[in-house]
Amino acid sequence: MFSSAWNFVKRHKRKFIFAGAVVGGVYFLGKYAQKMIRELQEKEATEYIAQARRQFHFESNQRTCNMTVLSMLPPLREAIVSQLNSESLTALLKTKPANKLEIWEDLKIISFTRTVVAVYSTCMLVVLLRVQLNIIGGYLYLDNSVGKNGTTPLAPPDVQQQYLSSIQHLLGDGLTELMTVVKKAVQNSLGGVSLKQSLSMLELEQQLSWIRAEVESGSERSLSWYMLADDENALADQACGLTENDIMTIKLLNETRDMLDSPDFSTVLNACLHRGFSRLLDNLAEFFRPPPVTHLQISNSLLSAVSLPLAKIIPIINGQINTICSETPSHFVQDLLLNDQVKEFAANVYETFSAPQELQK
Repeated sequence: MFSSAWNFVKRHKRKFIFAGAVVGGVYFLGKYAQKMIRELQEKEATEYIAQARRQFHFESNQRTCNMTVLSMLPPLREAIVSQLNSESLTALLKTKPANKLEIWEDLKIISFTRTVVAVYSTCMLVVLLRVQLNIIGGYLYLDNSVGKNGTTPLAPPDVQQQYLSSIQHLLGDGLTELMTVVKKAVQNSLGGVSLKQSLSMLELEQQLSWIRAEVESGSERSLSWYMLADDENALADQACGLTENDIMTIKLLNETRDMLDSPDFSTVLNACLHRGFSRLLDNLAEFFRPPPVTHLQISNSLLSAVSLPLAKIIPIINGQINTICSETPSHFVQDLLLNDQVKEFAANVYETFSAPQELQK
């Protein structure tokens, strides 16, 4: 029995060797496949955790952006009101001065100027802080990521403070220059309009459109200049030389300028300006409502023809700054903060500066 079995094995030796090789190969291939699947699952789990952590950090950063914008609105409003002080003119009118008409003309220009400046500067503040805080947020994510191994931080606290202090340009020289340009545009548009002349909402909207066109197309400067000083070597002029923090800050500022000069930034800022002026017109429209009627005899065309004397529109325009630059979330500010284009742009900025390959650049 055993000899016949052995003879069978000898006759089919090659088949047994081949079968053994196949079985062994399949076994080791199965083990290798299990190992690869396990490694792939571990890699996917690690990437998922990293992505979830990154998403959580991004969303937290956006909440910080919103809170920062709201905290900056009172100093912005104060800066505008201090330079375009219509309240002093209003108080002067109450004394019934001899040059009453002249004061009213000044009040007309200042009221429109400060409201238009408030819309521009608030939109600029929202978009600029989105850029700055998402650049910083991206670098902070990398600084806190596993694998940095104690290398030099990309955004140490001193650099963050120095970099974010550049927002003072928008509240200082940039704002002053913006006021000059807007005031000239308001003067050209409304300077010859009589205080007694009545304007409908459509006509008021046209006036604001003319003012915007001159500010955005007629100025020698781009809108980005009002947000960030164009002197790239401001820190380089320090007599004591550049520190490592200065170099990091200059790098951040240059990266910010690149963002401000990008077509995407212009698109987002224009979207905010469009929404901002639309919301302003919505607010003004509340004062152009006709008196209630008891019969449906007033057509839509007549409703749209409701008009007010310019002298009555001035106080309405003058008070809009308190709604536009309000630290309490108003419809105006919420429209900007919750704008989908702003959110998408912020995500793109954060994605760019939180990507690990940035460390290699």
